[in-house]
Amino acid sequence: MAFLLHYLFITAIISAVSFLLHRSSRHRRLRLPPGNLGLPLVGETLQLIAAYKTENPEPFIDERVRRYGSIFTTHVFGEPTVFSAEPETNRFILQNEGKLFECSYPGSISNLLGKHSLLLMKGSLHKKMHSLTMSFANSSIIKDHLLVDIDRLIRLNLDSWTDRVFLMEEAKKITFELTVKQLMSYDPGEWSESLRKEYLLVIEGFFTVPLPLFSTTYRRAIKARTKVAEALSLIVRERRKEYERGAKKNDMLAALLAGDDKFSDEQIVDFLVALLVAGYETTSTIMTLAVKFLTETPLALAQLKVYVFIPF
Repeated sequence: MAFLLHYLFITAIISAVSFLLHRSSRHRRLRLPPGNLGLPLVGETLQLIAAYKTENPEPFIDERVRRYGSIFTTHVFGEPTVFSAEPETNRFILQNEGKLFECSYPGSISNLLGKHSLLLMKGSLHKKMHSLTMSFANSSIIKDHLLVDIDRLIRLNLDSWTDRVFLMEEAKKITFELTVKQLMSYDPGEWSESLRKEYLLVIEGFFTVPLPLFSTTYRRAIKARTKVAEALSLIVRERRKEYERGAKKNDMLAALLAGDDKFSDEQIVDFLVALLVAGYETTSTIMTLAVKFLTETPLALAQLKVYVFIPF
């Protein structure tokens, strides 16, 4: 699942920028690029998922590029979709986002993220929330505590390792624990691990057909999302009461509660869910690759040891 999510994001952002087409009759009358919409409802989703579970997922796109050209039509994750593997077209789309093209996500993702998610916001509200996030990320609060928290969490996890571990999974665990700490000031424990297990079920539902009747994976994801929202809502309510009594903490939740926009509990929960999504796969993947490449390059590892002045 980790490689599935990673490659899908890489493909969507870098090598196969796609834009979703609405199902209205107006769009059906458009002259779309050649392609195959596959089976009713499911489309070609199963073929795409099967491809990304292999070590070499690119043939799904390569095969269709050979058959239809660098821009082709398909139907994945419940949406008619046009894939572009053409650099000039991708550049044009990215340069005109918010003008000629509007960023969106498949229903399987947007339904699980929540209607107030940062990833789904548009216009002035998105700019405001993005600005709030960046302000917090660049604040002295983060700078003063982030490295300390990273060092402590990594040492804590290293002490728990046995003779053999799966590095990618451990990197994900560390990333999740660190994110929860920065967002809500919660240290690793039974509560955060329980939240992480439910969260993993939510992620599994991102890339599946968003039809609960046909997809057990999506049904599990919806139930898990409800549990995640309930757990986070409880934290938000407790923290709001503490804030009203004058108690303050140095985390992202405190910044949201203290904002002038008076966000509702539901808005804050959706925002927290989005932030948990944003760094989970990407950060853990970078951590894993860093260890891999440093292990394979002894000279670089030796130089890094000297540079950071950390005894190994």
